[in-house]
Amino acid sequence: MTGTITADWLLTAELAPDTTDVLAPLYAAAAEGRLRLPHCGACELALDLEQRVCDGCDANTVVWRPVEPTGVVHSVTVVHRREPGLVLADGPYPVVDVELASGHRVVLAPVGPGTPAPAIGDPVSIGFRRLGDVTVPGFALPSRPEQHRPSRLESPARPSPEAPS
Repeated sequence: MTGTITADWLLTAELAPDTTDVLAPLYAAAAEGRLRLPHCGACELALDLEQRVCDGCDANTVVWRPVEPTGVVHSVTVVHRREPGLVLADGPYPVVDVELASGHRVVLAPVGPGTPAPAIGDPVSIGFRRLGDVTVPGFALPSRPEQHRPSRLESPARPSPEAPS
């Protein structure tokens, strides 16, 4: 999904992040339709977005590298609260914690409106949306045929016990 950048449907432009802070490399890459995240310059361990010291080797050299824009949903919540004048969404929307193939974890809103909440373990790709003058990452679900997923209230089908012989 990299390369696709859509206008923001969720937040007003005044909530755009500062592109001159420590996350500047993230926003610069996003503007080009790419995902770039921090790694330890010494041992290459994936770092949290604003992490400055490596948990693996204690080095304090941060290098921003391109990463594969795919991952798996680690957790999901559906947001129902809206702030008039700030949140543009007209209904609930999912926010997911994604574990990327690179080992990074990022919390993202959908690239576009109407995205259903994925299940934990579902694959997602990373795309981008435009928030004011800033491009920010978001998640997208892969295209696939509709399939029935049992709800928590449904019992999975169980084979019937065989009749005694």
